[in-house]
Amino acid sequence: MTDTRIRLKRASGATLGRLKGSFEGLDGHIMFGVKMFAGIPMAIARYRKHILTEVGNISFGKASLLSGGGTIGVVGGMAIVAAVMVSIEIHRALGLLGFTALSGLAGSIANTQAIAPLIASLAIAAKVGTGFTAQLGSMRVSDEIDALDTLGVPSITFLATVRMLAMLIVIAPVYMVGLLGAYLASRFVIVGMLGESSGTYDYYFRQSITPEYFAYSILMTVIFAIIIAVICCSYGYNAGGGPEGVGRAAGTAVRTTILTIALAAMVLVFGLYGLTPTIPGMGLE
Repeated sequence: MTDTRIRLKRASGATLGRLKGSFEGLDGHIMFGVKMFAGIPMAIARYRKHILTEVGNISFGKASLLSGGGTIGVVGGMAIVAAVMVSIEIHRALGLLGFTALSGLAGSIANTQAIAPLIASLAIAAKVGTGFTAQLGSMRVSDEIDALDTLGVPSITFLATVRMLAMLIVIAPVYMVGLLGAYLASRFVIVGMLGESSGTYDYYFRQSITPEYFAYSILMTVIFAIIIAVICCSYGYNAGGGPEGVGRAAGTAVRTTILTIALAAMVLVFGLYGLTPTIPGMGLE
């Protein structure tokens, strides 16, 4: 019994220690994000050239033809694959109820309100977010960030805020490419492969899309982009322990970003679209 109590005490102490460390890390990320936002006016005034450089790196990247077209190619490809899988399953489920004509309605709602924003954000987190962490982490362990501070350059603004602004510039066009690919892929699967009427599909597709819902979808992606930039830059900026520490920071940043995006998506979907489904074009409000 004594040994069991000792083990339980040690296990509970370790759990409490990890929870305490998690909350301390959350506080650090929040403060880092506040400093990033505080540096926006200075970044726009002084570092416009660097922002444009990062825009090119994020959207296309280096050797983009060899890496699938950069971020645009990755987001578009993942959105198309996800839309194909979702469309097939939606058509199969509606077929059990005899409502396959509503496949356009369901496909439009799923892509616009949930699938496309999540897929685009996860692709950007995996491709761009890890790049942010690795770049800032390598600069930290090689004392380049300390050198910037010594020279009087605001390192958080110059390194992190610039990257966040570049991501905010890129995210909407990149997301539009992914969303368009998802729409076209869904229509091709349901009309071209599964044989549904193109007129019926287009009718229900248009009825379920409104400018308000379209704006909500873009807003969700912008919020996800801010989350990615803050978390990944924070882990990279505070990395330590040499190259191995940078690798651990990149892995932790991706895991934290994915979990945070999932939680934020749940809150945003319920907050923006409500708990009761609405289709204004069909009078269901």
